[in-house]
Amino acid sequence: MANNVKYPRHLMAILALVLLPVGTVAAMTAANQSDGAQLCEIKATPGAGMVRLDALVHADKHVGGTYTFHVEKAGNGGSSATNQSGDFDAKGGQAAILSSVSLDSKGTEYKATLDVVIGNKSFSCIKQSGDD
Repeated sequence: MANNVKYPRHLMAILALVLLPVGTVAAMTAANQSDGAQLCEIKATPGAGMVRLDALVHADKHVGGTYTFHVEKAGNGGSSATNQSGDFDAKGGQAAILSSVSLDSKGTEYKATLDVVIGNKSFSCIKQSGDD
């Protein structure tokens, strides 16, 4: 009967050792997502029947890296996809505009994705029509 008690304890110890790294990775991923939310932004500015989408990077210190800005739109005039990418160099304490796209805002749905890579870290931001 003593063996029956030890077996569940060993099993629980093994499960704890296996699940601990999984929890750590999940916590690190959540931290990177919150950093990315502060680092990148897609700003939508409406005006004169158009909407301008600006891909922005916010940095506390001077940083450089690469970006990809992908915009898909669909509406009365058809559909299209725009891809822009390149290197950037952003000063600390200022928002840097990486790219801009202007779309007809009447009857148009869009989805914009900004992917930013700084060193070995990647960040993503998404904005869709109807987001405020």
